[in-house]
Amino acid sequence: MVKTPQFFNIKAKQRRSKPGEVPGTFVITENALASKIVVYAYHETHIKELETLHINEALEFIKEHPNNFYWIDIKGLGSQEVLNQVKQHYNINSLVMEDIVNTYQRPKCDDYDDYLFITSRMLELDSGLVMRNEQLSFLVFKDTLITFQEDYQDVLEPVRVRLKTKAGGNLRYLGPSYLLYALMDTVIDHYFTIVNRLGDELEIVEEHLYQRPHKLLMYRILGVKKIMIAMRRAAWPERDKLIEILKKPSNIIHPEVTVFFKDAYDHSVQIIDLIESYKETSISLMDVYLSLMSNKMNEVMKFLTIISSLFIPLTFIVGVYGMNFSYQDPKTGEILPYNMPELYMPNGYIIVCVVMLLIVIGQLWYFGKKGWFKD
Repeated sequence: MVKTPQFFNIKAKQRRSKPGEVPGTFVITENALASKIVVYAYHETHIKELETLHINEALEFIKEHPNNFYWIDIKGLGSQEVLNQVKQHYNINSLVMEDIVNTYQRPKCDDYDDYLFITSRMLELDSGLVMRNEQLSFLVFKDTLITFQEDYQDVLEPVRVRLKTKAGGNLRYLGPSYLLYALMDTVIDHYFTIVNRLGDELEIVEEHLYQRPHKLLMYRILGVKKIMIAMRRAAWPERDKLIEILKKPSNIIHPEVTVFFKDAYDHSVQIIDLIESYKETSISLMDVYLSLMSNKMNEVMKFLTIISSLFIPLTFIVGVYGMNFSYQDPKTGEILPYNMPELYMPNGYIIVCVVMLLIVIGQLWYFGKKGWFKD
């Protein structure tokens, strides 16, 4: 069996909880990664950092550095103790913890009394043309931001670098709400990287398509379309989530950060426009491919039709003279006038061949006059 070439695949997320389970139940799978925790205690002029595997050490580190803003960055959802401690220490709703662990959630924003629960879809296209579609969850408090992600890899390193190096900037001055904006905006901006790469892919496909249509080009177009559909499922809820944040003011969000969320909203609208545009382009290229292949098939059929048309009269002639009805009865010697008089002609074979050749030449001239041999 011939395998279909794999272009631009998606690592699919499957629902972890079983149908009928009690709401608020979260199940950690066997292949979930152990939690790695990085805690940042920062303010306008300084920043402290701690890397640990134990949530108790992270909470103790926060107690040792009071009067700061805090970012608890948790990578890996395989440690039950970490999740339980976060739930108990910050009094997190069980349904929120369930949504954090079950990483198939669409982007959304839920407003609770003391915190906001927000999710985003973090997309990344690796060198193997496989798109990682992971959930990035946020718990936002007045002075603390907690992030959860399933894998150790992410696209958030530029924000970490800015947080560590740029003292006195908005990232440190405006606290967790601005840090939330920076992380969400980085996730959205990374969509542009993926879309631009897909756009380049469509340009390459289009260039090769007009030169030589091939089945592999169809697979590449379908792969790009598949990625675009997955990005569309992430981008539209991302825009709706930002609208909800802007329409429902919260005491958790710093008033000065609202204008930055408007900027992130503009970016989400731009990425949606690009996704829709490239999605239409992929559909158009698929139509072009099908048209070119249909035209190619028509050319083949036209060639076969010409060959058949050339041989039809030739087949008729050789069929007639292949009947071999004798002109003279071999027993009685009687002449049979209605049988083939050409059967014993001395140059009959040459004459028939010349006639057939003239017929072929005449047909080719006629087909050429009708324009059958033109592209």
